[in-house]
Amino acid sequence: MKELTDFRIQTRAWLEANCPESMRQPVKDPFDLYWGGRSATFKSEDQKKWFNKMLEKKWVVPYWETKYGGGGLTPEENNILTQEMTRLGCRKPLYSFGISMLGPALLKFATEEQKAHYLPQIIEGKIWWCQGYSEPNSGSDLASLQTKAIDKGDHFEITGSKVWTSYADKSDWIFCLVRTDFEATKHTGISFVLIDMASKGVSTRPIKLISGKSPFCETFFDGVKVPKENLIGTLNEGWNIAKFLLTHERQMIGGIGETDVRKKVHKVALENLPINAQGLINDGVIRSQISNFEMDEEIFDLTIQRITDESKTGNNSGALSSFFKFYGTELNIARQELLMSTRGTDALIWEENEKSDGDLARKFCRSKGNSIEGGTSEIQLNIISKLILGLPTK
Repeated sequence: MKELTDFRIQTRAWLEANCPESMRQPVKDPFDLYWGGRSATFKSEDQKKWFNKMLEKKWVVPYWETKYGGGGLTPEENNILTQEMTRLGCRKPLYSFGISMLGPALLKFATEEQKAHYLPQIIEGKIWWCQGYSEPNSGSDLASLQTKAIDKGDHFEITGSKVWTSYADKSDWIFCLVRTDFEATKHTGISFVLIDMASKGVSTRPIKLISGKSPFCETFFDGVKVPKENLIGTLNEGWNIAKFLLTHERQMIGGIGETDVRKKVHKVALENLPINAQGLINDGVIRSQISNFEMDEEIFDLTIQRITDESKTGNNSGALSSFFKFYGTELNIARQELLMSTRGTDALIWEENEKSDGDLARKFCRSKGNSIEGGTSEIQLNIISKLILGLPTK
């Protein structure tokens, strides 16, 4: 315990000394973050300084092994670092699907040569990754995907399309599910490959959302040549990688609201709603709704901590990611609805002005998509009922 206490003291001091004040401010837009990539540019000198400081400290991905450029921190040390960064409001130095989704899959399924090649590049922010899973007719039933990869000897020739590929128009590489055996059952004929988005035959088209933004794209592959060495894991057994990666994606989506919170809902409400002589919000209905929400939020955080502790003893299930995803999604939707309630008609302002930053309504609209992406809430409830609660299927 003394070692962890000392680590916390040292970590707190280092963060306070090295994290610029501007990198402790709330993120207004995804492009406030540093994504890396071939054509990466920093939005400010502070952003560049913060990334380089964390890279030098090996805390861009502090829990990966040092041989891949990580910090080699224990789970307990990494938890302390996360807590101290949250306390100060420190932004992540690099935001990357390579860290949150692809990296864990590479660590488990890739060859040592593939790990040594890709993992350091992920940490150094040299590749902006996107995910190629869903297709126009393969959403919740992902295993029905039809993008095909034909064996051409020394390479695959890939033809097909993907949809809802986040930031595909800005990405350098895509980790992609393709069908390599059309005779096998649908779950056993899938492979997991990495594709350079600069390859001939790759094209993208942005999809504009109700929020007014276009983070998603359609992605098309027209006879794209992909070297065989870009295959991760075993040919035709990519579904195992897909399931493993989905657990990390669902945990990431489920934690969107929790990791992006800089101010509790009740504090926002106290700043914007009428207060009575006792210092309470006048509107008893909203006051009750906020109290119930923040109790649920605290219970969710405590449950995550408990499950994390249990996982250290091997008592864990991949299905728990469905729980994180479902409940975290519901919390974020409820949070955005309450925040809208605290601002009245000002919350409806779409563009930034003196009364509003124009972000509340956009976040409210965007939160609805959380219940669809990464597997719909209905799919998550089915998984929870079968694999966690053990309820009968008929």
